[in-house]
Amino acid sequence: MVATLSAWPWEILGPFKYLIYGAVFAKVIYSRMQEDNIMKDTWCFHILIICVLRALMYQLWTSYSNMLFLTDNRRILQEGVDFKQIDKEWDWDNFIILQALMGSMACYIFPALSNLPLWESRSFIAALLLHIGVSEPLYYWLHKCFHAKYLFTHYHSLHHSSSVPQPFTAGSGTFLEHLILSGVIGIPVFGSCVIGYGSIGMIYGYVLIFDFLRCLGHCNVEIVPYQLFDRLPFLKYLLYTPTYHSLHHTETGTNYCLFMPLYDALGNTLNSKSWDLHKTLLLNSGKNWRVPDFVFLAHVVDITASLHSQFVFRSFASKPFRIRIFLLPIWPLAFTVMLVMWAKSKTFSVSFYNLRGRLHHTWAVPRFGFQYFLPFAREGINKHIEEAILRADRLGVKVLSLAALNKNEALNGGGMLFVNKHPNLKVRVVHGNTLTAAVTLNQIPEDVDEVFLTGATSKLGRAIALYLCRRRVRVFMLTLSIERFEKIQKEAPTKFQKYLVQVTKYQAAKNCKTWVVGKWITPREQSWAPAGTHFHQFVVPPILPFRRDCTYGDLAAMKFPDDVRGLGYCEYTMERGVVHACHAGGVIHLLEGWSHHEVGAIDVDRIDLVWRAALKHGLTPVSSFAKPKEL
Repeated sequence: MVATLSAWPWEILGPFKYLIYGAVFAKVIYSRMQEDNIMKDTWCFHILIICVLRALMYQLWTSYSNMLFLTDNRRILQEGVDFKQIDKEWDWDNFIILQALMGSMACYIFPALSNLPLWESRSFIAALLLHIGVSEPLYYWLHKCFHAKYLFTHYHSLHHSSSVPQPFTAGSGTFLEHLILSGVIGIPVFGSCVIGYGSIGMIYGYVLIFDFLRCLGHCNVEIVPYQLFDRLPFLKYLLYTPTYHSLHHTETGTNYCLFMPLYDALGNTLNSKSWDLHKTLLLNSGKNWRVPDFVFLAHVVDITASLHSQFVFRSFASKPFRIRIFLLPIWPLAFTVMLVMWAKSKTFSVSFYNLRGRLHHTWAVPRFGFQYFLPFAREGINKHIEEAILRADRLGVKVLSLAALNKNEALNGGGMLFVNKHPNLKVRVVHGNTLTAAVTLNQIPEDVDEVFLTGATSKLGRAIALYLCRRRVRVFMLTLSIERFEKIQKEAPTKFQKYLVQVTKYQAAKNCKTWVVGKWITPREQSWAPAGTHFHQFVVPPILPFRRDCTYGDLAAMKFPDDVRGLGYCEYTMERGVVHACHAGGVIHLLEGWSHHEVGAIDVDRIDLVWRAALKHGLTPVSSFAKPKEL
């Protein structure tokens, strides 16, 4: 049974909760109409502006907290934010709605709020004194009360269930908690107004500084210099730090203060490790960065998809990528950032997770999908990839896996270019396509006796054709090059070569209901498939499902086991916990401890081996056509 006042009144509204702001907006419109278009009563108007600024404050702080390329060596708790925490904090901004409603109603209780001056110097002094003398001790006492057994279990445990503090964690709580917190923040604001020292500037300043300090304490990144406390020791009692507040989440029963450790010192609840840990963390910031065991070297697909990142919108990144309307206004900014990245950026770390006790990082090459097809951009892209490989080698990374376009055959021969250029690499470079081939092959039903294959002479197409012919499956290989076809055909055992058939037109597949697509095909080309055809595919981007009388498979992908920790983003259009097979292939390479590079052509004899290893480590195929069996 839900405790009284623990649930939010508008919880049932879901995303429509933002319509509640309509009441405040309506008051602004009504005020303007009543005053002959002269907006004298601006109170509700200022409330709306403050709400926007507060939401922006929390979003910017959260973005900063998740910029691993800036913050990784100063992170306090090293675990990643997982989907469970993101879902718990999904409605973090409920308190902003609550305080907007309370603020809009306050003008009926204190009519003088509608006529506050824009600036009053004494209002800042009054607010500061009320905060230090009333809000801080009151919050400290109330916070301790919420850690009592009953209140903690029914109200405060939700806030502490977030294992890694984030700015959004500050807003995650029950209705009763934020009702009381609203009173704490309201005392300096309305107290100053009641005694005649209120001002609009003070309200903006106090509320935004309050939010700034709340975000600071929950950001999980230490940014307060320890030298400040060494030179001015009394400041350590007047301003808390992210390290100080993180101890409250890891060692409950200490550090209850709002922003001023002075009250913890007076209440004998100050954690003795607070400032030593703070100093140690900053002194060792150059050593705090953990070397990952595995790196997946990704790239951005397009400009809109670049916004599908944890350091842009955490909630958006936690769901499979789709084009959303709210992305369109941000497109020009993303385009500008793209130009800057194109000119100056280097490979950067964007996310990490932990699997089987091994740290897995995702690094990104600052290049967008279309740039890979510009001839003049190839040298620069290869340079970025090479720098990432050499950096991983210096750090001691064990395996580096290349994402789709980073291992393009025309670009670098599936990674062969770098291995040949640097023969003494300790890091293992992996394209992961062996597992991609295994997943694709596993999707093809065992009773299929003929397959139409496009992209037949590509790295994956070659491996799929050679494997299927050994199963006595007739493979129609679409290619205009007789030389490339014959080269692949000669690789097959003599008795199976007859199962490889070269075709040059799509009409050859008009009676074949199993297509394996490795090259993008148009609606016209798809029209040659008979009704009931299933399109398996390993083409990037995936083909568009034009045929209603046919079915379309997903790109080769695998789902991580449930014990993966810290995973809080979806890999492009994949579901939660699902990654492209080439990514999973690199993970298996690490977990198996294989010492070879997996670059260039796919070793067909290793397809079964890699597949069995993936199943052994708990990875499962996600396609409805795939079954966890040995090939």
